[in-house]
Amino acid sequence: MRMLLDITDLTKSYEGPEGRIEVLRGIDLSLGAGQTLALTGESGSGKSTLLHLVGGLDQADGGRIVIDGTDITDLDDAGRAALRRDTVSIVFQQFNLIPSLDVAANIAFQARLAGRHEPDRNHALAAALGLTDQLGKYPEDLSGGQQQRVAIARTLAAQPRLVLADEPTGNLDEATAAKVLDQMLALVAETGAALMMATHSPGLAARLDARVNLSLGQLA
Repeated sequence: MRMLLDITDLTKSYEGPEGRIEVLRGIDLSLGAGQTLALTGESGSGKSTLLHLVGGLDQADGGRIVIDGTDITDLDDAGRAALRRDTVSIVFQQFNLIPSLDVAANIAFQARLAGRHEPDRNHALAAALGLTDQLGKYPEDLSGGQQQRVAIARTLAAQPRLVLADEPTGNLDEATAAKVLDQMLALVAETGAALMMATHSPGLAARLDARVNLSLGQLA
């Protein structure tokens, strides 16, 4: 199996009011093509920090992150931006939709940047996530749950090699959350992508191939 993600001895700390806070302390983790992983742990355990480092949104203090053969710790800002355009997609807790674009354009946005825009695929994703009637609306017209589904559709439309999802179903009811995960797993099955999802839901975590728990900056 080809490794899509290989993390070695990853460390990250921040300066707090009472000194340095070690958030990640020597993380080792691998994820192969077509594999799915649930990342669990209490709030504040470092799950979001780990996803942000893997997504190239922040830089580690030490260690290595290799994605699809590229050591991203050596990339400059432009290189990390290209990584997020072409290889990695992130579903944030904050939806990060573009206010001036309607739902259809928001869904297509990342796929267009990556050169993988497929209108039929976008419409199928919108239908699967219950967004067909919302395509002409703008983010401000949507509920939080609808905005989350748009953000997820945008990620999946781009057909990334690695999907990073930070509590992607936090604003959704149980039935809709299950549909969202169905679509993520379908992308993995169809394209051989990998998925790492931070979640507090034992039910969703149980549907993924493996589960690791982050506690006190280390994986268990």
